Amino acid sequence: MQTPPVDSPPGPPQPRTALRVTWTLAVFSALLLTLVAVEWHPLISLDDDIAGTTHRWAVDEPGITHAMRILTDWVWDTWTMRLLCAVVVLWLWFRREDRWTAVWLGMTCLLGSLLQQALKAAVNRSRPVWPDPVDSAHYAAFPSGHAMTATFVCGLLVWLLHHYGAAHSLRLTALAVAVVSVAGVGVTRVWLGVHWATDVVGGWLLGALVVAVAVLIHRRRHP
Repeated sequence: MQTPPVDSPPGPPQPRTALRVTWTLAVFSALLLTLVAVEWHPLISLDDDIAGTTHRWAVDEPGITHAMRILTDWVWDTWTMRLLCAVVVLWLWFRREDRWTAVWLGMTCLLGSLLQQALKAAVNRSRPVWPDPVDSAHYAAFPSGHAMTATFVCGLLVWLLHHYGAAHSLRLTALAVAVVSVAGVGVTRVWLGVHWATDVVGGWLLGALVVAVAVLIHRRRHP
């Protein structure tokens, strides 16, 4: 009797959905960057309208504006996010002893920050200018460093909770905090008149793209 051939076990499913998401984010990020760089008039007009309206609100509501400054300068500041990332890197290295993931997280945050600065220098977009500013900021405008950093740091940490099989309630709580933080920091930057709305949207898209690419690399190299 002939023994039937034994098939090898199926390999892991190809991350086609993740690839589609990554390419979609890349296309939209490139499109927005191009429109900003060429100063497409409808987009610039929309930015002007949003900025003018929010600046009037910021001037008329000093209490809210003060709260926005605390949130953007301390709670959701780029250095606060980087410090959070560093703490998680140390936890992965010493407590989880998952040193590959620790290096992966640290390098992703570093490269994400370098990409942000490179794009700022390349696009060199001017920030809004007001006769009665309520806050100030340095360097070029696009993309928003606060929005981009918050997006990729929060996104990576939420994904790590999923990767390590954290409790469902913890993952939901972390996701809610991440969504509030990413959306909130974008609102603060426009409210305070230091960024155009499209700077924030660009930061969100690029930050999400960093997360998508990083997750693809992690799944391929360290399943």
